[in-house]
Amino acid sequence: MDPFNKKQGASPHYSLYQRELLKRGPIGGLPNLSCEPSKLQESTKDKLTDRGYWYASSNAGLGWTDRANREAFYHWRIIPKMLRDTRARDLTVDLFGHTLPAPILFAPIGINKIYHPEGELIPARVAGKLGLGYCLSTAASRSIEEVAAANGNGPRFFQLYMSDDDELTTSLLERAFKNGFDVMMLTLDTWQLGWRPTDTDIGNYAFYYGEKEKLGTVGNEMGESDPVFMRKHAEDLKQDSGRWIDSSVWHGKAHTWDKMPWLKQEWSRISKGRPFVLKGIQCVEDALRAIEVGADGIVVSNHAGRQVDGAVGSLEVLPEIVDAVGDKLVILYDSGIRGGADVFKALALGAKAVMFGRLWVWGMAHGEAGCMHITKSLLADFDILMTNAGFASVKEISRKDLRYSPHVSGGGVKL
Repeated sequence: MDPFNKKQGASPHYSLYQRELLKRGPIGGLPNLSCEPSKLQESTKDKLTDRGYWYASSNAGLGWTDRANREAFYHWRIIPKMLRDTRARDLTVDLFGHTLPAPILFAPIGINKIYHPEGELIPARVAGKLGLGYCLSTAASRSIEEVAAANGNGPRFFQLYMSDDDELTTSLLERAFKNGFDVMMLTLDTWQLGWRPTDTDIGNYAFYYGEKEKLGTVGNEMGESDPVFMRKHAEDLKQDSGRWIDSSVWHGKAHTWDKMPWLKQEWSRISKGRPFVLKGIQCVEDALRAIEVGADGIVVSNHAGRQVDGAVGSLEVLPEIVDAVGDKLVILYDSGIRGGADVFKALALGAKAVMFGRLWVWGMAHGEAGCMHITKSLLADFDILMTNAGFASVKEISRKDLRYSPHVSGGGVKL
């Protein structure tokens, strides 16, 4: 492709990253990791300890929901269009008052220090440099304040695991908003961890490492940096390194829809009315309830298959949820994103933007350069797909640009 005669559109020419990689290769500039997902996953396995690798890659039960996520993408097929002028693309999306250069956000994933010593600072920096949305997990291994500083001026969301201590919840939300996290995203599906055999087989839970292995308090950083939590539990932490995660994050005390109006009101008070989003919606009934409690948006997600084994793939239920509430809520998609075609399909089925997770985690296991390479590769893949499929703007994509094939299988292809 000619980099000197490219019509400029609203978005950067992410496609030029492919040219950069192809030109660097012959002079010894090959990347030190593959952007092909299965190869990337394998190189991550070599890079990390068993604990780091399996925590990033584990699924609930037998892994059927993880597979369902990928199979759902396989059944939808893109219908390309020819003889369209796609020299300049507009991949931008207006999301909760932010204009993003592409409809791709960093999904919230916790305890990043088990993948790299810098932890959440790496994806926060990468997202900030690229202008993409970044969502910080309550289970992070860096403080809200550190991550905000690393992210710079990038759009930031805060993913909340809601404690049963309202004072602590308020404290976390106040810190988040004070540090520029202006969209609150409550995860609904993880009051308790799903059954994950690949983790239980090796006792894989970073929050407990400190007791026996003298490895410090990986995963407690969010709690140890919170004044409310430390006022109430500083002494407890000396005896039980899992106090933060057990009592405040994945505490096993499920909240109900009755609690949502309080949370919505509290966040609205703190943030002066910024968006309130519910993550983990998998059925029309819950999407309708989200409207009733005042949500501004939802994330159609099954936690990447890590919580309920044998559940529906998120993409399977996306169309019916969009049909039911798409004109009343901003709908994001999460679970199973591996490439540009996946981004396209989720957008065509009605999502405003997508969140990707495992790809950037596998990338960051190779350092900041690895995380950047994988993110730029996903952007280039999506940009090039838009070009070749005949779409100059994400606003042109609709469900009629896909065909559903119900009777096909993977045919031996790794999904």
